[in-house]
Amino acid sequence: MNAKDIRLPTVRFELNGREVEASPQETLIEVAEREGIAVPRLCHKPGLAPVGNCRSCMVEIAGERVLAPSCCRYPSSGMKVDTASPRAVAAQKMVLELLLSDIGDPGGKPGYVPDNEVSRWARQLGVTEARFPRREQPAQDLSHPAIAVNLDACIQCTRCLRACRDEQVNDVIGLAWRGESAKIVFDQDDALGASTCVSCGECVQACPTGALAPALAPNAAALVQPDKVVDSVCPYCGVGCQLSYKVKDKRIVEVKGRDGPANHERLCVKGRFGFDYAHHPQRLTTPLIRREGMPKDPEAPMDPSRVMEVFREASWEEALALAAGTLARIRNQDGGRALAGFGSAKCSNEEAYLFQKLVRTGFGSNNVDHCTRLCHASSVAALLEGIGSGAVSNPVMDVTKAEVVLIIGANPTVNHPVAATWMKNAAKAGTRLIVCDPRRPELARHAHRFLQFKPDTDVALLNAMMHVIVTEDLVDHDFIASRTVGYEDLAENVANYSPEAMAPVCGIDADTIRYVARLYATSKASMILWGMGVSQHVHGTDNARCLIALALMTGQIGRPGTGLHPLRGQNNVQGASDAGLIPMMLPDYGRVDNAAVRARFEAAWGATLDPQPGLTVVEVMDAIGQGRVKGMYILGENPAMSDPDANHARAALAALDHLVVQDIFLTETAYLADVVLPASAFPEKTGSFTNTDRLVQLGRQAIDPPGEARQDLWIIQEMARHLGLGWEYGAQYESVAEVFDEMRRLMPSIAGITWERLQQDGAVTYPCRLEGDPGQPVVFEDRFPREGGRARFVPADLIPADERPDADYPMVLITGRQLEHWHTGSMTRRTAVLDALEPDPVALVHPQDLARMKVRPGEPITIASRRGEVVLYARADDSSPPGAVFVPFCYYEAAINRLTNPALDPFGKIPEFKYCAVRVTPGGTVAPQGSYGGGLVLSGVAQLAT
Repeated sequence: MNAKDIRLPTVRFELNGREVEASPQETLIEVAEREGIAVPRLCHKPGLAPVGNCRSCMVEIAGERVLAPSCCRYPSSGMKVDTASPRAVAAQKMVLELLLSDIGDPGGKPGYVPDNEVSRWARQLGVTEARFPRREQPAQDLSHPAIAVNLDACIQCTRCLRACRDEQVNDVIGLAWRGESAKIVFDQDDALGASTCVSCGECVQACPTGALAPALAPNAAALVQPDKVVDSVCPYCGVGCQLSYKVKDKRIVEVKGRDGPANHERLCVKGRFGFDYAHHPQRLTTPLIRREGMPKDPEAPMDPSRVMEVFREASWEEALALAAGTLARIRNQDGGRALAGFGSAKCSNEEAYLFQKLVRTGFGSNNVDHCTRLCHASSVAALLEGIGSGAVSNPVMDVTKAEVVLIIGANPTVNHPVAATWMKNAAKAGTRLIVCDPRRPELARHAHRFLQFKPDTDVALLNAMMHVIVTEDLVDHDFIASRTVGYEDLAENVANYSPEAMAPVCGIDADTIRYVARLYATSKASMILWGMGVSQHVHGTDNARCLIALALMTGQIGRPGTGLHPLRGQNNVQGASDAGLIPMMLPDYGRVDNAAVRARFEAAWGATLDPQPGLTVVEVMDAIGQGRVKGMYILGENPAMSDPDANHARAALAALDHLVVQDIFLTETAYLADVVLPASAFPEKTGSFTNTDRLVQLGRQAIDPPGEARQDLWIIQEMARHLGLGWEYGAQYESVAEVFDEMRRLMPSIAGITWERLQQDGAVTYPCRLEGDPGQPVVFEDRFPREGGRARFVPADLIPADERPDADYPMVLITGRQLEHWHTGSMTRRTAVLDALEPDPVALVHPQDLARMKVRPGEPITIASRRGEVVLYARADDSSPPGAVFVPFCYYEAAINRLTNPALDPFGKIPEFKYCAVRVTPGGTVAPQGSYGGGLVLSGVAQLAT
């Protein structure tokens, strides 16, 4: 337990002549603030460890010879504290005068923060000029695309250092030298742009003077006073960080982290700097219709300057009539199963709910899916089978309450950076991290043990761990007897998987397997988190079954600091799945082939529903080739880039009789559409979003859609109206709140969450079944939502990858995401800072493999599989083992999913993104950026800066 969690008796003491009561764990400055007494502070910032090095918060304590820094002094009974005595005020003013002597007034310098903390406190204390000579000033450092370094404004408060070292645990910023030579440095006194900085910007948010400031030329974000500040949430990963948009002249100029449950003001590079895509000149602003006779060529390069050769502009009425009218004609002629819809995990809960309702009632089939099929579908399949719920059991923050944390098949510092900070904080506080992955993630340097097992051998490793736990009788017999079924079959199965037998298979020695198994089983609280390195295999469901069995046999679930947490990828993949945006489940995971569940929704929606589960993402593409699916409506999804064997996916999309795409940019998928509907970007709408912790949060509209672009909810309802459903906007649903209210009436898990509560609290965890309930961060405390309340063990055996390396294709391709870019890149590659940080397609190759091929870092290489080839720039990276190459899938000009294998896990129907055989050869010509271009991105930023 954290020391702050222990409640001690309060103490009474005197503060500025009056008696106050406080906890002995509160600092004097915290008590003063609570009592409405202003005490200067510069090095102090809530959330950062107190250091007392600026000395601006000095107070006088009766009976003590010297003044005390109130930021790191605690009260005791009978203490008499004066924050405004002549002696204390003189000291405070002297500190401010000395700082102003060194740095001048940062508020008067171009590019620095106006009305910064030094200026404010100096003004409040009446310090208007400094009598002391200035120090010698360091040069400005503008080497970093995101952060300007103005050390002439630095007061050495070390807030940046503590934000980097203690909060984010990136260990880039330090304080070097001593005395008058002391200075803030990056790594070994490198320029920031040449350092190991990951651009999270935590130092920028912490800096009180603008010595570290946003680098948007010419520091536009720092110079402007916003017209308004709008509280919202981050549009990228599943962590669900709360943030605030600063808006000036109807444009977002800066983003700051808020004190939300998942982030407590922390952000990553995408959340802090990835916002200006909303203002990019390539935004769709008017409906488009494909020109008569213009063929759909899946191989045609995308050229933004020639869009109007392919499409023509149309009115909303013409576009909607053609889009919905043609889909209705296909439905009437060929039946509802000839149509399909792909929604998006980028959309709100309300948009996901209405979209799946449109497909089920307007198309007449369950052919509706979204990117969960490509992320954690196998995890959800295993969880529903074994636990009875596809959601996480514990929030990420529970890693701080665990003794042991097992992280497998995940790279949180890249994919969930703010969540990774809590894991690093936990490790520094004594939690033992066990990191298991075929690649060496950055988190491995914080691990108690790092197990770099061979790709495709998850089940071998996990079954060997369970073998140890069973044979050494480390299981929780009471938990197994009272809360599970099927243990005997599981124990019999793992008897054949001794560590000695599995060591040569998985590449981890038997002693290490035994040690880690004992550590996990015997700790008071062990937690498992996993990512798509577990799920994106043909045996992804089996991988997850093993993790579930580990937790069940040791009783490590249902308590704080324990449990199972598949880290959700997209910002609303949890909420979209909850809302029914999947082909076999209605909202709240009622199966479509369950007559009782179906009857409930039929009564609410006034429609007859198809009892047959629909087609998944990859199955839809196959069905198009077979002539079974002829029309599609795609909202915010980009399967031309995200689907495996993308050549096949693009050919399928091009073969459709009719394709309607609703998006904010002309994506690779939209380029193949018959009708394109311009939609709203994330900060242009209000809605609820559910993060990986089951936390329902409110995203608020900050700016308006450009041109004739419309809110997504309006477009969905207009499509429904043109399909004959009578959903005219302003008739059935007058607001987002009305959609949410219908959802909670049909979804018991969120029944207790009202729209008013979301507006007031900003975040509520489900299950929340009754109004006023606090919500349940930890579930499965007493029972599991399965028959009899018992979880089920499901044994798993070794199943090899669908495609193994051979003489022709001797290496393994692993795909995933990149820190600076998100998913298919349609947003982040149109963001100035993010595109400047990672502008080119790269492949991460082990130095030994580069040496063998006689390739130098930065030179092009060609990667080929049985399905296609791409050319990228080689980057030396020893995180991937020799014989494996890692490539992000965000680059249009090197679309790596042209190579990946569409073979499916038989249960989750998820493709095998994490393993296919490839051949890597030197040379080749990297394709031009096509629809994305640094020039266009930078011109957008220049426009923003002015």
